[in-house]
Order: sequence, then structure tokens, then C-alpha cells
Amino acid sequence: MRAIDGFPPAKVPEPLQADEIHVWRLQRPKGTGREPLLALLARYLDAAPAAVRLVEGEHGRPALDAIHGGVFDFNWSHCGEQALVALARGLSPGIDLERLRPRANALKIAQRFFTAAEAAWLETLDEDERDEAFLDLWTAREAVLKALGRGIAFGLDRLSFQRGPDGLVLHRLDGDDPAAWQLHRVDSGKDAFARLAWRGAPRRIRLFALADDA
Repeated sequence: MRAIDGFPPAKVPEPLQADEIHVWRLQRPKGTGREPLLALLARYLDAAPAAVRLVEGEHGRPALDAIHGGVFDFNWSHCGEQALVALARGLSPGIDLERLRPRANALKIAQRFFTAAEAAWLETLDEDERDEAFLDLWTAREAVLKALGRGIAFGLDRLSFQRGPDGLVLHRLDGDDPAAWQLHRVDSGKDAFARLAWRGAPRRIRLFALADDA
């Protein structure tokens, strides 16, 4: 078995404790759709993948059907043939995964959809730094919005972030207290950016990857 970008390999999920968030890195080959996700959820539910039932919220966020008893909530994001899945009890996690690549229009997107302060910060950076900083801001927004069960239509300028000693922190969120939120960078390798967000107290984040033979 091998670890993937710091994710220890595992065959069977360990029990999901109330003070934890489990984050899995999965292979998602082209054409498999939700199959890898359903297979992982089935392991936690001790069920067959075909027995896992999902529903979608008002804004399209998938969740476990009530028939599963609300044992945990999850969120997932995929990019290319990789996917990240976050699972937690008693809260709704949000996770976003994006590939790091040159984005010639990053500054224009930021000027249109981010806050003026964020766009001004990006403008001070060179091209390589700007691509990383833009993705940092983008994945942070997506993670928070997905935790809320909302999409981009909520308004990307209705939340903002500031740089702290440990990275980005949520500075403003319309209709909510930003101090109630947790935001963490997930190490997903040198070619990708990922962020995890949730509303609630700090929790221990545990990283896993499916073993090669799992």
C-alpha cells in the first residue's frame, strides 16, 4: 500500500468520531461518476453501494437520504481523476478541490467577483504567486458555500477572507458570524489546491487514501 500526497493508505474506514472530520482522497477514473463516492459511503454505512441513497438539497448539494438515519454528513469535490470526500457527524462540511494551472483571467475574475481588497492583493503578486493566491481564495469560497449548501449564485462577494499567520481566515459572511467558522487547507499535492470548511468548533482532521488493492 502507498500513501498519496500525505494521505495514509487504508482499506477500511476507521470509526468516525464526533470530534473528527475524515477526508479521503479517491481515484475517480473518467466515466465512473459517483461510483467511487458511493463505494466509500457504503463502507461507513456497512452497506452495499447499491443500497446507498442520496438526495439533493435546494441548491444541489448531495446528502444521505433520511433512510440512513442521519448518522453523518459529507461533501465531495472532484478534479480530473481525483476526488476528495469529507465526512463528519453533527455538522455539514464543505470541501473544494481545484487543479493548479495558469489562469490568464484570474485577476479579471477577482475584480468582478471578489472583494476590492482581495483583488488589490492579487494585483500586487507576480503571475505564479497570483495563480496560487487566486486558487486559495476560490477554494476557500467554494468550501464555505458548499458547507452552507449554497452555490456560486449566493454571491461570491458576500463573503471575504483575510490572510492570517496560518493562512486564510473567513472575515465576512453575510447573515452569519465568520468567527463561528473553521477553514483549513488540505494538502493535495503540488498540482492542486483544496480547502475544507465547516461551521462549528475546531475538530481533528484525519486524512486517508484508499489502498491500491482496496
